[in-house]
Amino acid sequence: MDARPIGVFDSGLGGLTALRELARLMPEEDLIYFGDTGRVPYGGRSKDILVKYARQDVAFLRTFDPKAIVIACGTVSTTALDVLQAENDIPIFGVVESAAHAAVQITQNGRVGLIGTRASIRSGAYERALNALRPGTDVTARACPLLVPLVENGRFQPGDIVAETVVCEYLAPIKAAGVDTLILGCTHYPLMKPIFGACMGPGVTLVDVGEQCARWVKKQLEWNGLRNERPGAGRHRYYVSDSTEDFSALASVFLGEDVAGEVEQIDITAY
Repeated sequence: MDARPIGVFDSGLGGLTALRELARLMPEEDLIYFGDTGRVPYGGRSKDILVKYARQDVAFLRTFDPKAIVIACGTVSTTALDVLQAENDIPIFGVVESAAHAAVQITQNGRVGLIGTRASIRSGAYERALNALRPGTDVTARACPLLVPLVENGRFQPGDIVAETVVCEYLAPIKAAGVDTLILGCTHYPLMKPIFGACMGPGVTLVDVGEQCARWVKKQLEWNGLRNERPGAGRHRYYVSDSTEDFSALASVFLGEDVAGEVEQIDITAY
């Protein structure tokens, strides 16, 4: 048994898709979330800057003595995971491996679509993981730089004409490629899942990277004897690097609970 918390970080709101699934699967665990809202989005940054930001995010979470850290960010997972794992003596999990495992198990025709930030797509990490598991997988990838800003501004609900138009324009070449599986390669994207589903149609299965990562983390913690087995619900705390009000409002809507009293702003540049 290990009662220490699990740290989770993302560039902003998107990592809550992973945190929500972690809380559902392991309700007794304490979770500490950091959203780097002052520097979102990460997707257009250089690798050097991403590594710098990721190191600061991890350094902040390590002040809570976590038993593990979840990189609930596709961009950091594809560009800095190996660096962070080499520099830290606790388990650090990204979202790529678990999503790739799910996709190769789901696809029937071997054609997988992938959407992500520019940095994630540029890295080729998902393609490498998919082809390592299933050689010859036909991957059609598309960078979608406008989606994270839309989500961060609350524009992710079905019926939002701007969001629907942008999503369908991005997905057009992927749909034309005849994929039967689509990896939502950024943890912000599952917030738009109904829009993606309507655009791609019922014949395409969506892979939620935050959800798959949470399932993977649960298994890894169990295998390594790191689960918190105490009765009762764990505590969830939220930290951001910019104003708490906008984050609190959107997070409360998405999580279905009022988090306003649990959100605190910190200076991430101090780490």
